[in-house]
Amino acid sequence: MLPALSLVLAALALAIWIYLLLGRGGFWLTPKYDDLQPQPAAASWPPLVAVVPARNEAESIEDCVTSLLQQPYPGQFSMVLIDDQSSDGTAELARRAASAIGAASRLTVLTGRELPSGWTGKMWAVQQGLDHVTSEATQPQFVLLTDADIVYSGDVVMRLVARAQARNLAMASIMAKLRCVSFAERFLIPAFIFFFEMLYPFSWVAQASRSTAAAAGGCILARWSALQNIGGISSIRGALIDDCALGAKLKTQGPVWLGLSNHVRSVRPSDRIEQVGRMISRSAFAQLRYSFTILFGVMAAMTLVFLVPVFFTLFGHGINRVFAGTCWLLMALAFQPTLRYYEQSPFWGLALPAIASAYMVFTINSAYQHFRGRGGLWKGRVQANVSRSQ
Repeated sequence: MLPALSLVLAALALAIWIYLLLGRGGFWLTPKYDDLQPQPAAASWPPLVAVVPARNEAESIEDCVTSLLQQPYPGQFSMVLIDDQSSDGTAELARRAASAIGAASRLTVLTGRELPSGWTGKMWAVQQGLDHVTSEATQPQFVLLTDADIVYSGDVVMRLVARAQARNLAMASIMAKLRCVSFAERFLIPAFIFFFEMLYPFSWVAQASRSTAAAAGGCILARWSALQNIGGISSIRGALIDDCALGAKLKTQGPVWLGLSNHVRSVRPSDRIEQVGRMISRSAFAQLRYSFTILFGVMAAMTLVFLVPVFFTLFGHGINRVFAGTCWLLMALAFQPTLRYYEQSPFWGLALPAIASAYMVFTINSAYQHFRGRGGLWKGRVQANVSRSQ
């Protein structure tokens, strides 16, 4: 490679990493956003309903139901579970879990109807749950949209509602702490959070002056009036990345907050790399607006930011090697807070270029699966074409 070109590439990569660390909202300071501290006691606790779509969630549904219905929420708190045509006994397991803790009266299980055209599966299930909430005599002030693999602990729901009340939020969302036990999870999961925060800096999401908006679909507390004002879930009925689409809609209605908490965890296992890869590939190409031009640009940018520093550190000379080595060190240091949050070895920081390479492969596979007509495949449903048509 020409010396002048290699110097430009190494210098550009270094400039990008300096910007990422200093100018992108402190996205990499992950533990900083685990700040859901106790709030002053509310004068009154508003009615709250948790809406949980569930499709073949036998492995986790009992833990999810138990953890939610045992939350020490001082106000009226109920749960609506939509059994989205499961074949593994999800509904019965949910009822059994609620009965075991004496909370059967607070759980409503709905049998999901056939998926209509123009809807993704999860959004259609959520819509059915919200329709039920609307039909009730008492309307809640907030709804908690959560997934069937999410387990709650402590008094996190109460803290979440208290924060929304104190700050008059249209939405408060928690990025669930994903399971990180197997090698595949330790290799890929902390980086999933790191890259998400890089795309959507949490501090920017909270700033009304910025257009950045996002949410984490595993735990979204939405103000009922704000949800109605945006047209409800039907306004994002075909969105494949539904959480961020909902976050963007709700930010038009008032302040929003996105953070982290050790008390909101996903128990869904991913013991093989391909399992994590499917989760990423499901929506990666949708994130790029189904554009092969954008895909090419993103691959070029990731090559520059993550791979060029490694190449020049190992094979470069002089100032090129210094710039490249500094880049590699900066990315490893930037990854440290996320690794500490996930209680993983700091040496994973040096592996971030290899991890980024895996994410590049998953993104390319997402585009390939879309080209094959299998984009957005999840729980047996191909949904990318629905998303694209909206």
